[in-house]
Amino acid sequence: MNSRKNVFRLEVCVRELDQEAYPFGLASAVHFALEKEGVRIDLNRNYGILFAEGEISKDNTIIPLGIEEPVVFLLEDDFLGIAGKRVVNYGVPYEADGDKLWAWKTKDLIHFETLGLVDQVFVTKHNPDHTLELSEKLAEPAISFWNPPVPEEDPTVTKYQFPLAKGYGDPVIFPWNGKWYYISTNDNLDDIGIYVREADTIPGLFESEITEHLILPYDEKRELIQTFWAPEFHVIGGELYLLFAVSGRQWGPQCHLMKLKKGGNIVDPSGWEDPIKVVRKDGSPLASGAITLDMTYVKASRGSYVVWSYREHIGTSLDTGSMLYIASIDEKEPWRLTSDPVLLSRPLLGWENVEGTINNEGPNAFTKDGKLYLTYSGGSANAYTYAVGLLTAELDADLLDINAWNKSISPILTFYSVDEFGPGHNSFYTDENGNLMIAYHGETGLKEHLRCDMIRRVCFKEDGTPYFA
Repeated sequence: MNSRKNVFRLEVCVRELDQEAYPFGLASAVHFALEKEGVRIDLNRNYGILFAEGEISKDNTIIPLGIEEPVVFLLEDDFLGIAGKRVVNYGVPYEADGDKLWAWKTKDLIHFETLGLVDQVFVTKHNPDHTLELSEKLAEPAISFWNPPVPEEDPTVTKYQFPLAKGYGDPVIFPWNGKWYYISTNDNLDDIGIYVREADTIPGLFESEITEHLILPYDEKRELIQTFWAPEFHVIGGELYLLFAVSGRQWGPQCHLMKLKKGGNIVDPSGWEDPIKVVRKDGSPLASGAITLDMTYVKASRGSYVVWSYREHIGTSLDTGSMLYIASIDEKEPWRLTSDPVLLSRPLLGWENVEGTINNEGPNAFTKDGKLYLTYSGGSANAYTYAVGLLTAELDADLLDINAWNKSISPILTFYSVDEFGPGHNSFYTDENGNLMIAYHGETGLKEHLRCDMIRRVCFKEDGTPYFA
């Protein structure tokens, strides 16, 4: 063990598989630890940081892949390289890679560039090993980034206790005309109907005697029958809309929106216009033979956009997994796209497709300091592997250009970063005191599957990456 002052030893490894608590998609990622004078610090609280990308098969399905036997090495221009074998399961190489290794490079152990497949000779000529000495100057910022301290208490931030509401998923907190509103997917009623709570304060939304107002009921005539999923309030062009997914008699959720009438009351069902199904720019369905859901609205410098989740052949051998699409809209007719849909993200990373869940869903966004932060969820929506990922773009970028986006390789909210299992499908709001807050659902235990809500404040690392404390 090297005990020289100001020198850390970096270790790269995978974790031992625990089918109940840390399955293949998570364990087969590159984990990092730093050790100095006998003190070991697991970065990211021993949750994976680098996840190998899976492949897309000829049938447009995803082949989940992990990493095995990772090594670290020095590259030119002060870069570190990390590489490992891609595997389809522990000890089972991904044959299509041949002798090639999957690799990344970094200068700071914070921001990583994916190199993809490289020849073994490229790695071996740099003397790879499972450990590497690092300077204090490089190691300490990485520790601070991946294991951020709990920030000092702020008297302007209301502290909440989990669970806030039991049996509710996809929570949204929304201010409107001096009142606060809470809306969610109501698992307690088998996701039938959309219900809203109204209160003078945010804590008041979660009082035991709060009234739930049914604003969109089961209605066979209007083909509003099942999967009343993920409702979100958004102000678009000065008008209040509710975006949500719903199915008719045949199961298959599709994105809809409905507009609050002039002078309408949010909690009064008669205050809303009839729901409208979202369509493409030519008026054709948003999806044919597929499902669409979890639509959110984004306002940026170049215009207005919607982002949603799309999935084909769910539950079959040809299941594509859910993926995120983006398109532009006109604020005057937000139910009609003004561009073709652009594929934004697929669940290729191990934490996104863990245990066959293959999910990119639940997008929601906020803006800060000229950047757009778009979160989304992967893993199982009602289990402990659910987690929140991050896509980032400049606010003035062309958001329909896939190259304008940066996708974080590891999630920013997991069951290792908070005290709840499976935190995900979040939304953001600004509270009465100007604090940016996140609402999400999680589970009360490792084997629980009852979605329950929680609220935390949003904190920021030095590079602007959000984290939650």
